[in-house]
Amino acid sequence: MKVAIIGANGQLGSDLSEVFSQKHEVIRLAHNDIDIVNAQQVFSVLGSVRPDVVLNTAAAHNVPKCEEDPMNAYLVNGVGSLNLAKASNEFKFMLVHYSTDYVFDGAKAKPYFEDDKTNPLNVYATTKLAGEGFICNYSERGYVIRVSGIYGKVPCRAKGGNFITTMVRLAKEKPEVRVVNDEILTPTSTFDIAVNSRILVEREPKPGVYHMTNEGECSWYEFAHEIFALLRLKTPLLETTTSRMPSQVKRPLYSVLENGLLKKEGMNHMPHWRDSLATFLRVNYS
Repeated sequence: MKVAIIGANGQLGSDLSEVFSQKHEVIRLAHNDIDIVNAQQVFSVLGSVRPDVVLNTAAAHNVPKCEEDPMNAYLVNGVGSLNLAKASNEFKFMLVHYSTDYVFDGAKAKPYFEDDKTNPLNVYATTKLAGEGFICNYSERGYVIRVSGIYGKVPCRAKGGNFITTMVRLAKEKPEVRVVNDEILTPTSTFDIAVNSRILVEREPKPGVYHMTNEGECSWYEFAHEIFALLRLKTPLLETTTSRMPSQVKRPLYSVLENGLLKKEGMNHMPHWRDSLATFLRVNYS
């Protein structure tokens, strides 16, 4: 199977490349190779490559920057998805597109299933939801995979790292570190997403929206506490609240996803977040 990975040098894309290349032919495409906003380029590149599967991780996902430049966010997250969806029908490939837990507003305060009502609170989430609609309604073999709080061994270039690298850096630079305790999510390893994505691609269940996160839930503070404990960081770690750390960007206070369809299809192989974090830190911070 020939698998083209868009954003192959990014945090998620790098793990997808590693995992899929163990069993399949992988075509790695970075932004220099394909700009998904450019429809002509999308059709030219993918028409030349002729993949069986395309995994799209390209996104405008710096949340504050999306607020500052909503048009660019919509072009990448919305129009880019539409271009890929149309190409998937033209060239008959399976399209897997990655989205976000932020499409929900958090009001439910219980884990969200795939068919729960969406209500994005910010530009990033709104444009990602638009992309979901284009994938589901324009691609005959389109899959949307919603993820949450991802981290991997290759830092996110747009954000300059991930939560783990930020905690390690702050523990070195600051006399104390404060993290909010009232935003609840599920931190998720990009390696686990890659492994479960390969299972989904090889099984090819019914197209649509799938949730794919590690099991369990925690606050950002609880996640940080586990990182500090496992890495034996000595800097004081203190709890705070979102009200004490005001932001111009509205975010859901609860965005835990239930892997409902993966479980229904017998394809949920996502470990608990604590187990995945321990494995990740042992491998990458030994």
